[in-house]
Amino acid sequence: MYFYISLIIVNKMNKHNCKVCKIKSAAARNLNTEEFDILECNSVQVAFKKGEIIIKQGSLSTNVAYLKEGLVKLHMDGPVREKILRIVKAPSYLGIPTTFGVKTNQFSATALDNAEICFIDSTLFRNFIFSNGKFAYEIIMELCTNELMDYQRSVSLAQKQIPGMVAETLLCLADKIFESDHFNLPVTRGEIGDMIGTSRESVSRALTDLSNEKIIELNGNDLSIMNKDLLVQISEKG
Repeated sequence: MYFYISLIIVNKMNKHNCKVCKIKSAAARNLNTEEFDILECNSVQVAFKKGEIIIKQGSLSTNVAYLKEGLVKLHMDGPVREKILRIVKAPSYLGIPTTFGVKTNQFSATALDNAEICFIDSTLFRNFIFSNGKFAYEIIMELCTNELMDYQRSVSLAQKQIPGMVAETLLCLADKIFESDHFNLPVTRGEIGDMIGTSRESVSRALTDLSNEKIIELNGNDLSIMNKDLLVQISEKG
């Protein structure tokens, strides 16, 4: 089985040992010794710096990407502007639907900070799904979880005004991404606008209002949630 990667990726490859990796996916934990040996021969671990493109929309999809360390944004070019689909933190697979659904990547993935990615040959990945039921089950579970989250987020944002959408985004970053009420915003005001379907100016006004009301404290990109109960109320009431 052949595994093709670009010269740029080759230059950034890191040595890896799949069997002893402490950041295995739930699916990979169900592989046996022989399968781990096959995986190790048909995968590479690549380091990406903040801002580097990991997956490019429109390029040929030949690998499954597993985010081992770091934070990544998934984004898609639309007819008018770009749309940020999701912010993903490690560990997580990237792009499984586009890998199996079509031959080209339907969205891009860009590192929001330094990231480590394991690229796995897609044919090998399919073989594991066909031959290892427990591996396949965990992949299906991850896909279902992500799909339900996308449905819930889509319905929620569609029924809220800008203050509620911004509040929900900040709560998502705090609770699901950073697991802390104090964090550095990983995206710009314009990118937050791309996430929720509004302008950079509207996001800036909403953040300023939240700051003036002492609900958040914002210094550049350094953000602290000061009154989480009120931020939750704004998010819920929209």
